[in-house]
Amino acid sequence: MAVIGTFVMAKDGGWVGAIRTLTIDAKVRLVPNDDRTSKKAPAFRVFVGNSRIGDAWEARTAGLTPKNYLRVRLDDPALHAPINAALFSCEDGSGAHLLWNRRKSTIAAG
Repeated sequence: MAVIGTFVMAKDGGWVGAIRTLTIDAKVRLVPNDDRTSKKAPAFRVFVGNSRIGDAWEARTAGLTPKNYLRVRLDDPALHAPINAALFSCEDGSGAHLLWNRRKSTIAAG
């Protein structure tokens, strides 16, 4: 997994930070979704400036020591496909890291 973003908690209960990759360098805000009409509705809306670029849902890892995290989906016309990532809080509570892992191709190289 690669860290593609770093975030700190915002005053409104959301997150502010930056996503940086070879092609993305953006200041990003995760804003609490106050209009959750169902349990499947995202907990946060993701913005760059005034443009909504995605959503984030509350999730929990499986296993002996489960951890809460945000499942983040980002999309933009410049991207080949949406980015699916996970925002995990740092152990020391200082912020959070956005982690991304490339999906393995189902097509055999040849």
